[in-house]
Amino acid sequence: MKKKIFITLLIVSVCINIYFLGKWLLIDQWYVANEEDETILGEMVVKAINSNDYRDISESEQIISIKTSVDRNKGGVFPYHYDISVLTDKQTHIFSCEDDRCTKVEKYGEMYSNYRDERSILPLGK
Repeated sequence: MKKKIFITLLIVSVCINIYFLGKWLLIDQWYVANEEDETILGEMVVKAINSNDYRDISESEQIISIKTSVDRNKGGVFPYHYDISVLTDKQTHIFSCEDDRCTKVEKYGEMYSNYRDERSILPLGK
């Protein structure tokens, strides 16, 4: 009886460890920001907000939120795997570093915005 319980606990423990190791190998190390990444992304947000592209966007569209992301899976080295997404009522604008030292952050793309055809997630003044 004790042997069956021990084997069952051992199998459950191995399965749980395989799950967490697989999650770390496949997702966390590639897409989840660590403490250093959060600091870098925070500094990039400030540079994005101070850029001329951001001022142009804020004059013509209602800015709803700013989201940061890390994607080490797309290749490249620092800082090209960091992105700042500025979500507006019309579309999402994507900012990234202009050079390898990240002296300036510039807008390099746009994409669909959730807020164009859907109502806001939070009651934003309506």
